[in-house]
Amino acid sequence: MAASKGACLVVGVGDGVGSAIAKAFAAEGYTVCMTRRPRHLDQLEALAAEIRTGGHDAYAFGVDARAEADMIALVDRIEAEIGPLEIVVFNIGANVRFDLTQTTAQVFSKVWEMACFAGFLAAREAARVMVPRGRGTILFTGASASLRGKEGFSAFASAKAGLRAVAQSAARELGPKGVHVAHVVVDGAIDGVFIRSMRGEVGDLLDQDLILKPADIALNYVHLHNQPRSAWTHELDLRPWSESW
Repeated sequence: MAASKGACLVVGVGDGVGSAIAKAFAAEGYTVCMTRRPRHLDQLEALAAEIRTGGHDAYAFGVDARAEADMIALVDRIEAEIGPLEIVVFNIGANVRFDLTQTTAQVFSKVWEMACFAGFLAAREAARVMVPRGRGTILFTGASASLRGKEGFSAFASAKAGLRAVAQSAARELGPKGVHVAHVVVDGAIDGVFIRSMRGEVGDLLDQDLILKPADIALNYVHLHNQPRSAWTHELDLRPWSESW
């Protein structure tokens, strides 16, 4: 079933930002295709059902975004069975903290594969189908670690900085071919299961807009996609009004 506006693929959909992005593009009239690791497919299917209950189209896929063959097959399936890919959002985080001397080669490699290499695969496969049509949007979720490496984050920061470089290279290459590529630096605590497990009740923080709200983040992704090509943004940073930076 093809969507009236086409398909939006969100790679890396958890309970927070990824879920909000999927819902926001579904509300815009796109069929949202969401990925998460296969072991979390039940949770992703529940989100897809929730979106469909709201009157929109959604599909869940259990995919390892680091697997080249899987990403190729996923894009081919979406194009053949669902609709033309108009938006691809890469939203895998892989935020871990280890002292430098405690960072194993396995940890470093895995974080790079998740947060950088998988982003390259998503962008490459998106470009493969978007460039011939001369249109499309590729969006990357970054972090403050994309811009600077802090103590304990050598693996995460290097991967996110690498992803930012992938985004810049893709933007310079694909922009003249009609594909909008943007990188979003999300700087600050984000409401969700993780931050609530760390801080407990966050109602006061939300009431005062002291932490990022996933739905508000997602609105910016929709805005980036809807920008006219005479004034495209490549990099956008988002943070609460009170965040020190």
